[in-house]
Amino acid sequence: MSSKALLSESLGEVVIPTRRRKSKPLRLLCILALCLVSLVYTFYWIESSNNLWAASQRLPLDAQEILMRCAALKARPGPPSNFLERDVSDRFEEGTPATIIRNATIWTGGKNGTEIIYGDLLLDKGIVKTIGEVPRAPVDNVRTIDARGAWVTPGLIDFHSHIGLYSLPTLHASFNLNSNKGPILPWLRTIDAFDTHDDSLQLVMAGGVTSMQVLPGSLNAIAGQAFMMKSRKTAERSPTSMVIEPPRDLNGSHFDPSGPRWRYLKQSVGESTDRYGNRMDIMWSYRQAYKRASQIKTAQDAYCAKAEAGLWNSISDNFPEGFQFEALVDVLRGRVKVSQHVYETVDIDAIVRLSNEFQFHVDSIHHAAEAWLVPDVLKRMWGGPPAIALFSDYYRHKRESYRGSVHAPRVLADCNFTVILKTDHPELNGRYLLYEAQEAYHYGLPLELALASVTTAPAAVAGLSHRVGTLRPGMDADVVLWDSHPLRLGATPVAVWVDGIAQPLGTEIDVLVGKGKEAPEWREPPKVPDWKRERQEALKWDGLPPLEVDRVSDGVVFTNVSAVLVRGAEGIQHMFRASAVDQTKGVVIVHGGKITCAGVDNACNSLVPNRARLVNLEGGMLAPAFISFGSNLGLQEIPYEPSTGDGLHLDPFADDIPEVLRDSGGIVQAADALEFQTRNALLAYRAGVTVATSPPCAFFTEPTFTGLSATFRTGAPHALAEGAVIQRISALHCVIRRPNVLMTQNGPAQTPSISTRISALRRLLLADGDERAGETAKWFVKAADGALPLVVDVGSADVMAALLKLKEEVEQKRGSRMRLVFSGAAEAHLLAKEIGRARVGVILTPSRPFPETWDDRRILPGPPISNDTALVSLLENGVLVGVGTTDAALAAHIRFDLAWATAESNGRVSPEKALGLATVNLERLLGIDQAFWEGDMVAWARGGPLDMESAVVGLVSSAQGRVDLL
Repeated sequence: MSSKALLSESLGEVVIPTRRRKSKPLRLLCILALCLVSLVYTFYWIESSNNLWAASQRLPLDAQEILMRCAALKARPGPPSNFLERDVSDRFEEGTPATIIRNATIWTGGKNGTEIIYGDLLLDKGIVKTIGEVPRAPVDNVRTIDARGAWVTPGLIDFHSHIGLYSLPTLHASFNLNSNKGPILPWLRTIDAFDTHDDSLQLVMAGGVTSMQVLPGSLNAIAGQAFMMKSRKTAERSPTSMVIEPPRDLNGSHFDPSGPRWRYLKQSVGESTDRYGNRMDIMWSYRQAYKRASQIKTAQDAYCAKAEAGLWNSISDNFPEGFQFEALVDVLRGRVKVSQHVYETVDIDAIVRLSNEFQFHVDSIHHAAEAWLVPDVLKRMWGGPPAIALFSDYYRHKRESYRGSVHAPRVLADCNFTVILKTDHPELNGRYLLYEAQEAYHYGLPLELALASVTTAPAAVAGLSHRVGTLRPGMDADVVLWDSHPLRLGATPVAVWVDGIAQPLGTEIDVLVGKGKEAPEWREPPKVPDWKRERQEALKWDGLPPLEVDRVSDGVVFTNVSAVLVRGAEGIQHMFRASAVDQTKGVVIVHGGKITCAGVDNACNSLVPNRARLVNLEGGMLAPAFISFGSNLGLQEIPYEPSTGDGLHLDPFADDIPEVLRDSGGIVQAADALEFQTRNALLAYRAGVTVATSPPCAFFTEPTFTGLSATFRTGAPHALAEGAVIQRISALHCVIRRPNVLMTQNGPAQTPSISTRISALRRLLLADGDERAGETAKWFVKAADGALPLVVDVGSADVMAALLKLKEEVEQKRGSRMRLVFSGAAEAHLLAKEIGRARVGVILTPSRPFPETWDDRRILPGPPISNDTALVSLLENGVLVGVGTTDAALAAHIRFDLAWATAESNGRVSPEKALGLATVNLERLLGIDQAFWEGDMVAWARGGPLDMESAVVGLVSSAQGRVDLL
């Protein structure tokens, strides 16, 4: 019997074998059944093999930790999705009362900077709880403040600061800005050197700065890790407690599985890294470092791939690590926010190439003087365009910053870049971060972007927009209440909260803030000029537009003039003032550089000269031109380039004076080294600064006997032009101050003591022109007899006291009246009465004091820290005061310094008195003889010299008999 018959019989069926053809459906069913059997068998075989293979793998004891670590490598930093639902901040300090700010005008930073809420703000448990309408007493233990319509903003964020590393006052022991251990140092951390006793912390808080990125210096290519920190000192008093979101492993090197937080790294390229080679050397060091980091990353990824596949037997080593380069590995994984110090195109292009070669994103480029000229290059950055962190106008001090421009923020914003304004504290005073935004706004950055540049923009770039930079429920309670619109010059915090804690801003009880700002316009954003033409010209000329003027000798008629201010016996006074009704009818005629008529309507018709040019001031005015003092304006084109200036000066206390000079002091005259048509001088001229008095100086040197200053016209073509040099010798200058740390690169032995300097000064002032002392003795005798002002650069009140005694001694012995002037004079307010009685003048340089050195540490900061400013204190004690600037690049904005002086005086310094600080007062202090100079005038359109809306349209010179039109 066949097998099929046997099978059929066993099933209880009788089947007669036939040779019939099988049906197609039955055949398909059989094939499917065979496939299913084969699949089940194959799966069973594989599973059995896997089990046998898995059983053969030796599972390490830390396998779970290894897998967690590998998984963590793929995690992106950032907050949990429900972060803003938190009820209490991790930075909250127990016992802190809640605060309600009622009736405020709140700029939240939301809706791209356009959201403004009129209402209340509730701060509790370290966070913002409610914005808009807050019911009465929503929580226990609450303090209520009535803002009365004042502006409230998020706390300001300085995205580039060296606070705590370049600690003030500057001392060797607390100076930790740069390392000299090599170009590549990604393992260094600024938190390890942060000085919580830095005097700057109180100052920046008084400026509304509640957070900052604390960066290492720029002398290393990869300088180390930075930290985002609050400016509030905590109850713990440690640097660690000031970090906003500390990395998980900050206080240990063990792996933490909680998930990553953003880290921060500082890199530099360009002139500042030249101690380690040229640009090619530095870029090679970058590539070496990132190649090493890339190798470590590749090894880690391969290790994790094996671990995640269960190939434990093929893993023979520990997890691949390179402790020195772990920060760069994280850069390559996109877990580090990179801040790149870079100025010019060649370096920007190099960093863009580097980012693409190693595929990491540079989140922000800092200083970036030429970024506005090469937006397309920046858009090629791997991962997308970076944010641009800028100064508003602090350029031309280095060759790489020479093409920087006040128009850069607006140009970059128009190209859709994120614009951040920063101070590089203490390069610029971190207290005045908001001033950088105000100045950028003046030159065209839109209002919402100007405010965002110091709040929401840096917060977003830092990866911290979930807790700082804006105001919304759940955010950190970092809040500033202002006495005026934040973009008005002189805007001052009335109160500051950090983590919901009201900060003690003042050192005095009941500091008055905002007096003199009661007028409604202080609550409104200021109007600003239209700089479109200037922006286009700057771009057309690759950042260096011509600075020529249109010289008019025939005559100019200024129309729609609101006022004419002139020099007078009592200072600045009104020559003409149109009434509110007649303002649009005011007319001023200038012929031969002199005002021949000022009146209303048709009063001057008969005096209009032939071929006169017509200039509409649109309600503007004519006012005296400014004088610059205190910088190297006209003596050096680029401060960091000695070849562009006079060169190094000899100091008789440190150098051998050549015999050929036959002068023991080696005194020099600035007039011999004047440079005309420098870019800083021409920009100052176009800003209404037509005259400068500059003493001989060289960057990074402070010789005891500085020399003899010269007074010259900033707009003159050359030294031989008529009226170019107003006064070859204006004053005798010397320096008696303890040196800055940066000035003692050769060691303290190179700097003479204070007592040595004063002894030398005594001998020279009491001598009779000893021939053996040469020119130096001759000029000091003139100063002793009062024939020449003696200007002493001094900061310490103790040194000033010694000089006042010396003045009295000299005058008694010689029967003279010395014309002594203190410049710098940060601590002069401590001797205001004595200085006034001694009839000694003071030139505050800079106008807003800064405790950079030990000699300058006891400043009088003004509101909100103190009721008085140094300026007010001196003026009220009868001291003749002028103001100066320490940097030639900042001379063009003297008028903004004067606006600040009146705004923070609580109504005690009038606009006219403020204008006198940089005009008639300097003339008297520096001995600028009216016989040589009748005084220039400036025509301002749409306002006066202290108004943000105004701009210079003409410069009037009676001595030169012409008007220069812009």
